[in-house]
Amino acid sequence: MSQLILVLNPGSTSTKAAVYEEEHPLLSRSIPHSNQDLAPCPTLNDQLDYRTALVRGWLGQEGFLLSRLSAVVGRGGIIPNIVSGGYLVDEDLTDCLLHHTAFDHASNLGGLMAREFARPLDIPAYIYDAVTSDELLPEARVTGFKEVTRTSFCHVLNARATGHKYAQAMGRRYEDMNLVVAHLGGGISISAHSRGRIIDSVSDDAGPFSPDRSGSLNMLYVLDMCYSGKYTKAEMLKKMRGEGGMSALLGTHDCQEVERRIAQGDEWAALVYQAQALQIAKGIGTMMACFTQLIDAVILTGGLANSQKLTGMVIGYLHNLCRVVVLPGENEMEALALGALRILRGEEEPRLYRPISA
Repeated sequence: MSQLILVLNPGSTSTKAAVYEEEHPLLSRSIPHSNQDLAPCPTLNDQLDYRTALVRGWLGQEGFLLSRLSAVVGRGGIIPNIVSGGYLVDEDLTDCLLHHTAFDHASNLGGLMAREFARPLDIPAYIYDAVTSDELLPEARVTGFKEVTRTSFCHVLNARATGHKYAQAMGRRYEDMNLVVAHLGGGISISAHSRGRIIDSVSDDAGPFSPDRSGSLNMLYVLDMCYSGKYTKAEMLKKMRGEGGMSALLGTHDCQEVERRIAQGDEWAALVYQAQALQIAKGIGTMMACFTQLIDAVILTGGLANSQKLTGMVIGYLHNLCRVVVLPGENEMEALALGALRILRGEEEPRLYRPISA
C-alpha cells in the first residue's frame, strides 16, 4: 500500500501542512496566524495546542482520516548537537524541543506537532534536516578568534533535498557525489556537500549580500559603526538582517522590481544586481576550495534562482570552472516528505537524539 505522510512546517506567521502519498502531494494548506491570533499564547510552547487544533480542523474539513497515515514529519528546530538526516521524535528529542533549544523559533514546534499527531495513531514522528545540523570538518571550525568556533548554519533542508533531486536525475546517489549548493533566498547560504555530508558552509551573514541581508563586511568598518554611538545593537542587527543588502542599496528586496528598474535603464540597480551575482559566485568559489578533487556540479536553488537574469550572471562567472545547474524554489514541504519517505522505505535509518550530557 502507498505510504501517506503528514508534513508540518510551522513558521512565525503561518503553519504549513500537507499530506503526501509517496512523492505526490494530495492536500496542502498554509494557515495564517496574525499577532492577534497568537496573543493568548505567552510562550512559543503555548502555541502547540492552538496550531495542532487548526491542522486537525483543516484535515477534518477535507474529510481526511488520520488513521490512513503511515508517519508524520515536522520541520526540525534550533536543536543543539544534531547532524543532518531524520530523527525519531522520542522522549529525549521532545524534552529538547520543549526545554533546551538554542533559541525560540517557530520551527521548534515542528517535531512537537508531529508527535501530537503520531502518538495516538502509534506511528512514527520524525524531524528532518534541521537548520542547525552540523557536520563541519574539524579544520572548518577554526577561526582567528580564540573565543569563536564556527558551526554550520545554512538552509540544510532545501540544500540536501536539491542535492538528492539532482543526483536522482543523473541516475546516481547523493551520497556518492561532491556538490556545492547555493540557496538563494531572502538570505543566501552556500554549502559544500561531500558524499552526503555538509563539510563546510557559508552562512547568510558571512558571504554574499542578499535581498535583505548585508552579508560579510570588512570587520573594521563594522566595529567603527558599532562604537560610533549612532546605532544601538538592535539597529545594527537590522542593518545586517532585514534591512541590509538590496533593501539598503535599492529600497526594495523585490527582484522583479529590481529587474524592472534595470530594464528601464537604472544603472545603479544594474550594478547592484551584478555585484550580488559576483558575490554569489565568489561564495561558491570559497566552497569549491573545500574539495581535493573536481566537484560534480554547482546547484543554484531557492526563490531567487527563479530569476534567469541573476542566475545567468552567476553562471557567466563560473561556467568555465564547473558545471552549474539551476533548480529553483525552496520546496520545504516536498523535502520533508521525501526525507520521511526514504526512512519508511528503509533507504535511510532514523537517528536517535541524545542530549550533549548523555
